[in-house]
Amino acid sequence: MQHFTVEQANRTLPLVRKIVDDVVRQHRRWRETILELDLLASTARVDDPRDRAEELERNAQSLAKEIDGYQRELEALGIQLKDKRLGLVDFPSEIGGRHVLLCWRLGEPEVQFWHEVDSGYAGRQPLSPELVG
Repeated sequence: MQHFTVEQANRTLPLVRKIVDDVVRQHRRWRETILELDLLASTARVDDPRDRAEELERNAQSLAKEIDGYQRELEALGIQLKDKRLGLVDFPSEIGGRHVLLCWRLGEPEVQFWHEVDSGYAGRQPLSPELVG
């Protein structure tokens, strides 16, 4: 498994930001499609045409495949997609000989946080200068 320094993680951000922006945007469209499909199913009458539901199902599947493709792109870079709605990714790293994850969320200017492998987003801690060096 590849380990990133803070500097290496930050160098990948122009590309990562584009991919994660696509993930968040397409995930929003996928959620909206699923909600519309659920609404259609809950209000459907026996004589309603199935065309709209089938179109929504196809759209949802297409969006899901696209999102999976973006996730594979990130994984190929060694980066873990943690939350498709928030645009949250983790970069495997090492601090003081321990395996940790550098954490970045869409909208943040650079990688500024880290957390233990088992603590997740809730355990995010700011990177201190001695950790970055």
